[in-house]
Amino acid sequence: MREIITFIAISCALFALTQAQSYDDKRCKCICPSISSVTNSTETSHMARIMYITNVPPKQCNCDGVILPRIGRELQGKEQEFCPRCECKHENRNTGIIKVVVIIVIWVISILVIYMAFLIILDPLLNKRIKGSYQEHTNEDDEASTAGPMYHNMSLRGNVLNRVGHQQDKWKKQVKEQRRNIYDRHTMLN
Repeated sequence: MREIITFIAISCALFALTQAQSYDDKRCKCICPSISSVTNSTETSHMARIMYITNVPPKQCNCDGVILPRIGRELQGKEQEFCPRCECKHENRNTGIIKVVVIIVIWVISILVIYMAFLIILDPLLNKRIKGSYQEHTNEDDEASTAGPMYHNMSLRGNVLNRVGHQQDKWKKQVKEQRRNIYDRHTMLN
């Protein structure tokens, strides 16, 4: 229950922080050639394209509403030549969905980091236990019959740390044998 309350509190705080900033959900984006392509100047970036982004209504998203108020003086009467080369698009985006997705990604990464920290803390605890009582076996089907008293005691106690440690030891031995087979014997397991 405490985790749910913490989650709600952090979510509200993040939402309040993002609402304090101003984001535009609608914008007009115009991509135009360089001014030197129309004015016949000897500028080196003749083929460069310039992007203009403003917040205007969809009806004003054109060269007359976005570009000419900014660079009209530089065009010197060549607007009719310059404007057809510009491409203007009105874009809508939903920043609410973007915020939710970002918050979910942050939560997933946080949970994975917490899980990794838990495993890092758990590893030394598992390695402290006595390794002498483990019996190595080669056939996993005979695990219950050949593991002996350790397997029986482990199932009775139901201790999660022992079960995780047992699986980790088994995995480490498998990896060790695979490495030996590949690097020493030059054979692969099927």
